[in-house]
Amino acid sequence: MTSAKHLLPLAAEQKSADVTDWAARLGWVAGLLLFIAFVYWLMRQGWRWRGSLQSALPELPTAPDSPGEPVLRMTGRYHGSTTAGQWLDRIVAHGLGVRSRAELTLTDAGLAVVRPGAADFFVPAGQLREARLDKGIAGKVLTEGGLLIVTWSHGDTLIDSGFRSDRSAEHADWVEALNAAVEGAGAVRTAAGETAGPPNHLSTTTKEGPAR
Repeated sequence: MTSAKHLLPLAAEQKSADVTDWAARLGWVAGLLLFIAFVYWLMRQGWRWRGSLQSALPELPTAPDSPGEPVLRMTGRYHGSTTAGQWLDRIVAHGLGVRSRAELTLTDAGLAVVRPGAADFFVPAGQLREARLDKGIAGKVLTEGGLLIVTWSHGDTLIDSGFRSDRSAEHADWVEALNAAVEGAGAVRTAAGETAGPPNHLSTTTKEGPAR
């Protein structure tokens, strides 16, 4: 009798384990996956729409067979391109919107950008306009001076392209060398009697970006 009295409270305290409502859980998971897929689809459509707006941008130049001896080399990352001075106005045409590893080589002929897994491109020396240090491009923000920004002309468009070296201490040398190449190309155009084209140096006080 005594043991029965001790067992009754124990039995009362015991409860059956909660039953997992798998149907409800699977429904939530399916709904979340559909939402993620919908957001991804919207992003893809926005990317294609932006690409169609930029369809007038000419094909990118390719490096010449004999570009000359390298002045500088750099390995790092390509962080994207935008309309010059508009750090959020991303350019996606011809693969310029794809972030990737990059190998840069500066020669007297221009700047060669080799991108494993993405489209390579080449900026002839005569189309280089400016180089500077900044901290943001195409929505990507790094530390102050963490990006090498190269401004160049392509067709009727002035473009900012952002790079980050694996050794950021190299950035200052690249700014100096690129701006020297700009001045050299400008002198050649002047001697040949050609028009100067877009301004070589853009005032940093008018930049619409995180540097402000």
